[in-house]
Amino acid sequence: MIKLKDIQKRLRDEIKQSSMSQREIAEKLGINPSTISKYLRLDKFPSIETFANLCEILDVSSDEILGLTK
Repeated sequence: MIKLKDIQKRLRDEIKQSSMSQREIAEKLGINPSTISKYLRLDKFPSIETFANLCEILDVSSDEILGLTK
């Protein structure tokens, strides 16, 4: 079963492993850097549009973040 907390943790790990700063990621997405911080603290999950763009920016498959890869 897929759980939101697991998805958030995988997303957080990808953001942390990125060579980009939170500010750089936020600028590419057109959002406030504090929002990226909320994603890292697992306080907030991005909208589907932001999630898709974030996956593209991080060069990671959305299936991987969602836990759909085997």
